[in-house]
Amino acid sequence: MSKFSTPEDLLNSQVKEVNKGNIDFLMTLYENDVCFANQPGQVVKDKELICKAFHELINKGIKLDARAKRVYYVDNLALLITEWSLNGRESDGTPINHTGNGTIVFRRQPDNTWLMVIENPWGTN
Repeated sequence: MSKFSTPEDLLNSQVKEVNKGNIDFLMTLYENDVCFANQPGQVVKDKELICKAFHELINKGIKLDARAKRVYYVDNLALLITEWSLNGRESDGTPINHTGNGTIVFRRQPDNTWLMVIENPWGTN
């Protein structure tokens, strides 16, 4: 399991590993009972479906850039507001260029590291 002392560290590692195509590593960033919005208005709560969504993105040769804009903490929870861009190509060559603001909820683990509990790259959609 991956160990991160801040939510920002986890986000930076997520970006790096998405760009490397390291899906096995990406799955270690989430709690088992994760909620993930893989598309606006579409939520999945199964790590296998999240893995499938990452496979689809990585197969398109996407490159992710993301940065933490703000982090709010209360007890063992953190809300991270992100700004991100995603670039790649569809199988027919059509460019993929998406940008947005996302929200991620993290929970501090018993060893004081952080994992994602809820991830919504689409912000409030």
